[in-house]
Amino acid sequence: MDETEFAELTEQHRRELRVHCYRFLGSLDEAEDLVQETFLRAWRGREQYAGRASVRAWLYKIATNACLDFLDRTPRVVPSVDLPVASGSHLAPRPAAAVPWLQPAPDDLLDAAIARETVELAFLAALQYLSPRQRAVLILRDVVGWSAKETAAALETTPASVSSSLQRARAELKEQLPARRTEWRVESSSEERAVVSRYIAAITAADDTAIAAVLSDDVRCSHQPGAGGHDGPEPTWYGGLATVLEGWAPVLHGPVSMELRMRPTRANGGPAVATYLRHDGRFHAFGLNALSIDGDRVTEVTTFVPAVFPSFGLPMEL
Repeated sequence: MDETEFAELTEQHRRELRVHCYRFLGSLDEAEDLVQETFLRAWRGREQYAGRASVRAWLYKIATNACLDFLDRTPRVVPSVDLPVASGSHLAPRPAAAVPWLQPAPDDLLDAAIARETVELAFLAALQYLSPRQRAVLILRDVVGWSAKETAAALETTPASVSSSLQRARAELKEQLPARRTEWRVESSSEERAVVSRYIAAITAADDTAIAAVLSDDVRCSHQPGAGGHDGPEPTWYGGLATVLEGWAPVLHGPVSMELRMRPTRANGGPAVATYLRHDGRFHAFGLNALSIDGDRVTEVTTFVPAVFPSFGLPMEL
């Protein structure tokens, strides 16, 4: 097999392999590196590929083991945060921002055929709380759709071991995911755009009455370290309408006038807004807000650091 033939066989799977590695690692940057590692391993082992499985299955096996090897070399621990949950909140026990390496993904990098719930930030963050082996089993079985036998072959274990790991992984995932996640309804594009437009108009006008009207009573807001002016080592997380308004007050109503500009975009199958803050005569990237919407209200705002702007094709300055 020469390089041209190899590229014809493998390149068509690059997009879905990137999403596979992204689910596994939670980081777009690391996912891209692991896709390159996958293709490198596949090229080196091309002579051993006997065609007994599809090229897609062969690449998924290589990518999964490349991710496992990466996590073995660079183990990381998800912070154990014990933060208050807004009264009556049905959202995830921990915000996505509690996983400091989690990066949002622009929709145009995701395959349109991918089920939205498998790339939601809440799902990706919850996956990071599973052990690497449990994560591999759950993704291959419940997301990719492999049988226990196929998964066992990829991970060089037994179907019985796979079934046991899957049971534990599902139980742990249930603890991390929103209790009513299966009941979330996807808004129509027109409904969603209307809510996002109201949100942008309310924030840029610093209108507390309009902001209160577009946020749910149990809205939650979280920031990755360094996002939205928060420079501490831990994520910040607060819930409840009054608390969120108080948390936003320094930016919206501080002693120094802070003029904002906002641009709508999309991340992980849902709406997002890029926020810019005026400073020295220009608007500088301030944070990317991923929004969760239920009906006509925003129920959660997760703010990511400006470093993610380039992957969304967003300028760092306006």
